[in-house]
Amino acid sequence: MNKIRRRLLQSSIGLALPASAFQNSAFAQQGLAAPGGYDLVIFGGRVIDPSQNIDKIADIAIKNGRIAVIQTGIDPTKAAQKIDANGKIVTPGLVDLHAHVYPQASAIGLPADELAQFTATTTFVSAGDAGANNFSAFKHYIQAQARSRMYAFIHISSIGLAGFPVGEMKNMEYANVDLAARVLNENADIALGMKVRESLDVVGENGIEPLRKAREAAERSGVKGARVMCHIGNAPGELSKLLDLLRPGDILTHAYSGAGNNTVQNGRLIAAALEAKKRGVIIDVGHGGGSFDFTVAEPAMQQGLMPDTISSDLHAYSGNSPSIPYLPNVMSKFLTLGFNLNQVIAMATNRPAEIINRDPLLGTLKPQASADVAIFNYVEKPVTWLDTRGNTRAGLYSLEPVQTIRAGRPFGRPFPSPFSY
Repeated sequence: MNKIRRRLLQSSIGLALPASAFQNSAFAQQGLAAPGGYDLVIFGGRVIDPSQNIDKIADIAIKNGRIAVIQTGIDPTKAAQKIDANGKIVTPGLVDLHAHVYPQASAIGLPADELAQFTATTTFVSAGDAGANNFSAFKHYIQAQARSRMYAFIHISSIGLAGFPVGEMKNMEYANVDLAARVLNENADIALGMKVRESLDVVGENGIEPLRKAREAAERSGVKGARVMCHIGNAPGELSKLLDLLRPGDILTHAYSGAGNNTVQNGRLIAAALEAKKRGVIIDVGHGGGSFDFTVAEPAMQQGLMPDTISSDLHAYSGNSPSIPYLPNVMSKFLTLGFNLNQVIAMATNRPAEIINRDPLLGTLKPQASADVAIFNYVEKPVTWLDTRGNTRAGLYSLEPVQTIRAGRPFGRPFPSPFSY
């Protein structure tokens, strides 16, 4: 009788399992592997990692927030938690070199973590949202509290984009070179250099003087490799003079903008643009809500101005625009323009990671890299893509985000317990 009562009591409180099985169950509930196992395994996807020239069906095992191994046939019993990626594309988490992720500080900033389900992006670069006067708030209240990894370019305007839509460089007194240089020097762990917007509606009568100030601040900062990211729209004055100021390693963003004075004029790529590319200026897409034109991109690329990086320029206005520049959509547009899948993934993972140059294991699935992973459906069906000037192109392939994982923790299921990051 006592044995029967003991069995009934054990069953009622869930202790009928052997001790080892209970421990394994508890580990799994907390997203922790049992000894010799993995915290999370992504099974059966087509793994594409251009940094390693990998394109194959494989499983990815994650342990302690880092990539443990990529191989076929990982034992499912070794996984505390599992994601089935059969029939899907698995890549490093996307790296967006140009986004606007400083909410509350400007009219256009968006919360990075809210974008994960739409963008499959695990690393965002804030492209000049903050200037010297408000960069500290970005670092302490935005970057430090986000699950997404974040870097930034500091705007040469001390107010950053806080005054948007009023042009922040119509008043040159905001371009405090010494202050910008000091803030860049003090924050070189996440600050990559200086940002400047060179459009008539931003600079007014100041021409390319803001670019000169941004370059001077980068050089004066003493930060090795400090870059200038230069936005062009309807560029002031002669565009060639602006392009000639860009140094090797500087970034020309919105390189295929159709907003007036741009890199293609009368169907021809201007010589200064090609010369900039040849001397090592980085060509960035920066799609945005008004900065990507198929009729500029096509002749520019045909004549030698190929992109180095694909970025979104995603912000509150562009995200609401008809062209919907979520990074996977922009990548899909370049599939339509003739690039292959490995090329567009490289331009949104390891190539921008190399430009950021803060972590040698960023933008890759190499062992011991932070387990930043993106999972996509690769959809083959007719689709019409829209640029920011109303032009369309017919495509056949789309990358549609399914799940995003940052440092081994999925945005969404499976949830670890306790949840912390």
